[in-house]
Amino acid sequence: MSLGIGIIGAGVMGADHARTVARHIAGAHVAALSDVDQARAAAIGAEVGARRVLGDAFALIADPGVDAVLVASPDATHADLVLACLKAGKPVLCEKPLAASSEDCLRIVVAEKALGRTLVQVGFMRRFDPAYVAMKAALTGGTTGPALLFHCQHRNASAPPWWESLMSITNAAVHEIDIARWLLGAEIVRGQVHRSAGGGAFRDPMFIVLETNRGQLIDIEVFMNARYGYDVRGELVCEQGTVTLAAPVVTTLRQGGTESSPFAGDWRPRFADAYRLELQSWVRGIASGSYEGAGAWDGYAATAIAEACVHALDAGTPVDIRLAAHP
Repeated sequence: MSLGIGIIGAGVMGADHARTVARHIAGAHVAALSDVDQARAAAIGAEVGARRVLGDAFALIADPGVDAVLVASPDATHADLVLACLKAGKPVLCEKPLAASSEDCLRIVVAEKALGRTLVQVGFMRRFDPAYVAMKAALTGGTTGPALLFHCQHRNASAPPWWESLMSITNAAVHEIDIARWLLGAEIVRGQVHRSAGGGAFRDPMFIVLETNRGQLIDIEVFMNARYGYDVRGELVCEQGTVTLAAPVVTTLRQGGTESSPFAGDWRPRFADAYRLELQSWVRGIASGSYEGAGAWDGYAATAIAEACVHALDAGTPVDIRLAAHP
């Protein structure tokens, strides 16, 4: 039996997810698409063979032909859509962030807890990226000893026109926040944010320093207008060695006495495997009732830590980070 997936949002992320489900995911198909721009949704729907195209996202959630929902709409819509999926009893994969505020994230955590079963997965796809998976395996293998530091670099070629400064923390650095919690198996308890002299009012780049409850340090450089391409790096510094993230390289050019490799223009080619593996894992998890990806609590934690970092930036001082009691 093929799982009917309804996708809310037919922009860049939603369209890519629809194509991935249609072309690469076993045991699932795109049953319905919804977007405020119905012409855009219709075009993507025709491309991937969606049976229905709807203007109303809540009608998609209620559609009996939709077994599970993928939310790829703007951040501000996430909370209400995920809560509607929970009310309908349908599994939902929500692109990050889970909600625009930690308060709304907690509403989702509590609503899911009341159902007594897991239905929410958050789209922190780096947990499925082969390079990060190998990094975690090297750490848990024990030969490097415990992790002491985690260096992170998150550079984009350019920020989209609608990007706001604080989104560098709440919409970009949340990936590093989540992957750090996952890799280190620790909770983040303190944070500080510095801004460089560049970027003017845009406050770009930023440098975030976090501390875990095990005394480990995490630094995150987030640079939204690095110009040269999309570039994500990471290095774990451990007691007996280091583990460095090796980004995939498709080609290497040797010419005129130099050697060069291209950078991706954005996140999609760099993490194409991660998105595919994430979606396949989600479909398997729906069938088995056991999910490998980030859950609602992880979505809450990432948003709450990002909010604390925004406060640290505004205050110009380190801040203590205290998550709510886990229900």
